[in-house]
Amino acid sequence: MIISIDNFCSVWELFVYLQDSIISSIMTESFVIQSDVANLAIVEERLFHFCRECNVGSYYSTVSVAALQAVENAIVHGNKKDSVKEVSVTFMTCRGGIAVEVEDQGAGFDYNRYGDLPSGDMQTGEGIFVMRSLSDQMTFSEGGRKVRLEFDINGIDPSDALERVAVLQSHFSMVAA
Repeated sequence: MIISIDNFCSVWELFVYLQDSIISSIMTESFVIQSDVANLAIVEERLFHFCRECNVGSYYSTVSVAALQAVENAIVHGNKKDSVKEVSVTFMTCRGGIAVEVEDQGAGFDYNRYGDLPSGDMQTGEGIFVMRSLSDQMTFSEGGRKVRLEFDINGIDPSDALERVAVLQSHFSMVAA
């Protein structure tokens, strides 16, 4: 593919495109953990370092909460805390942000049963609700055994960020009541 300034509105757009392309090809980290919630600390530490290398900055908390929820769901619900089973975790840069993929060795589940809000008992689907609320895109594959969370770091709309906070505060204030 030939890249020309004519394909972009400005030199800055070309620079951002090239920077994202280069970073996308070199910034990936994959690892495997045993299905033990104690291993969430390993994931958190590795994610912290990955985000620091990618200059994620203050958006790290958002990425961290959603990613750790995905890993916890894989351990607890997917692999049923079976320490013989493993959870695969991948962090990667993608155009304008980062993505986190988590895959377990469980039987999978029907992720279409879960809407935007958790069910009435406030137990079923709460983790998925948190992940969906904090990520810019969430997709399941492999029959529900794999989730991909994408976070648009470059160009996040401040009003979107405030809306996410409001949705979560509203939900968790209802749970506490």
